[in-house]
Amino acid sequence: MQSKKEFLDNAAEQYYKGNSIITDDEFDRLAQSINYNQVGTKQDNRTAHHFQMFSLQKVFDNESNKDPFNKYKETVIVTPKLDGAAVSLLYIEGKFVQGLTRGDGIKGLDVTEHLRTLVPEVFIGASHIQQITGEVVAKKTIKNARNYAAGALGLNSIEEFVSRELKFIAYGVQPCINEDWTADLGQAKRFGFDTVIDSDWREYPDDGLVFRINNNAEFRKRGNTSHHPRGAYAFKTIQKGIETQLLDVLWNVGKSGVVAPVAILKPIEIEGAMVSRATLHNMAHIAALDLEIGCTVEVIRSGEIIPRIVRRV
Repeated sequence: MQSKKEFLDNAAEQYYKGNSIITDDEFDRLAQSINYNQVGTKQDNRTAHHFQMFSLQKVFDNESNKDPFNKYKETVIVTPKLDGAAVSLLYIEGKFVQGLTRGDGIKGLDVTEHLRTLVPEVFIGASHIQQITGEVVAKKTIKNARNYAAGALGLNSIEEFVSRELKFIAYGVQPCINEDWTADLGQAKRFGFDTVIDSDWREYPDDGLVFRINNNAEFRKRGNTSHHPRGAYAFKTIQKGIETQLLDVLWNVGKSGVVAPVAILKPIEIEGAMVSRATLHNMAHIAALDLEIGCTVEVIRSGEIIPRIVRRV
């Protein structure tokens, strides 16, 4: 039987390929249950980022005591944590020369020609080499917007990529140019970038908020772990689920011939809707959640639409 760690390893790899097999909520809850902290993929043919792309420490809405900025009195900037495909852009002597997917944060896949259609050709900062990081996003009105954006970066056809409704929104400039992070993004704005501080970007999906120290010297002084910087964190709201009983599992054959399990639940009401079925993805997901007929489960409506089991109670 596949272990929870093996399942999460595969889920993480599929995420960075733009083919999520579970939602962020499901991943987070399963990861918390085994203290899983592995991120990224181990694909070949990857290229190193000029500066490492770190993940963010997560602080949930029931963990106010874990706020790392509790005693910090200076300016902290709050921005949406956009949910798309994170990438890095490399500019040498002011010219765009390389675009990479986030990958494991150290190395990513080369998608230079894809990103060339979304970003300015010229950016001049304080250094001969500048890296801009940000998110390729698609509007919420597009079904599975995050997968739509991430999957587009894997397209072989640049023409097909261009036909997609995508936007690049910058959230980082390295090395820093000005005293404040917001001034660095202002510099990016002057060269034609959309940045995360320009708007709340409500038309695009997000999965929380980002709190970041504005002063670049203080941000650098705090340093980072192997996983995340200490000068920023992601604030996330735990979507509270409803408990019910797993009555049965049906196996449905889709149009493509793929067999997918569906959970039959004791009917419950979630946000005004009666729910009696939930997606289970595949056998590995069932095993990872340790589900059995008759057990009690917690169910959410992912994206306020699709019912999903997030854990066995």
